[in-house]
Amino acid sequence: MAWEAELLVAIEAAGAAAAVLHNHADGPLRVFHKGDVNLVTEVDFQCEQAITEILRQHTPDIEVLGEETGGAENATTRWVVDPLDGTTNFIHNYPMYCVSIALEVEGQSVVGVILDPIRQRTYRAIRGQGAYCGDRPLHVSKCDDVSRALIGTGFPYDRREEAHFYLAYVEAVLCQAQGIRRAGAAAMDLVMVASGVLDGFWEFNLSTWDVAAGLLLVEEAGGECSSHGGGKVNMVHPSPLATNGLIHEAMISLLGSVRA
Repeated sequence: MAWEAELLVAIEAAGAAAAVLHNHADGPLRVFHKGDVNLVTEVDFQCEQAITEILRQHTPDIEVLGEETGGAENATTRWVVDPLDGTTNFIHNYPMYCVSIALEVEGQSVVGVILDPIRQRTYRAIRGQGAYCGDRPLHVSKCDDVSRALIGTGFPYDRREEAHFYLAYVEAVLCQAQGIRRAGAAAMDLVMVASGVLDGFWEFNLSTWDVAAGLLLVEEAGGECSSHGGGKVNMVHPSPLATNGLIHEAMISLLGSVRA
């Protein structure tokens, strides 16, 4: 099947990164600041190196875009890698982080793998072939009313400067939805939407590697992904809305009603 070989490579690469995470889970970490609240550790770099080595070994003609080392900015076919989504959680031993790998062709993800090392679950998707966790197909939820929906969100790195803006959206959703959850790892939030745990998710100012695999998982699980206004997600500076599809228009209207 199309992209099956690349999927297996991505799964192997994610597993190599998970092994690095396991080896460092309880040990001291060297932590560096990319910004006031944007942290990176030596483990992020080691995970990315482990992933990149496997990707280049098996697919030497495909360039790699990694969160920590960059690359492949103009490649039409490329791997998009977040070696550790949820670095702050990892530093604090908060059990919500993952490895995210996508294969992108002409700006569209065709393969997506997200590995949750805490729960030892690997989520995968090939465009047009559905989304799975192990042998279990993933399906979005059947919630059709925002008032009964559990919605995920996150706060970008400029939240200290723009807190009023982001909290205006939180207030709007909080007053309409059944609840809001903030996990601190966008890729895991998207997995939760694809799995039917969350009914929707929105966030501002993410990066390609945060969402390249997760958005594909949501779509292949029967969900819907767009910008907050309903257009196509800008994958250069993504601010996505991902839902089960049934509440998508209502969420677009709700987010559009905010006057921050």
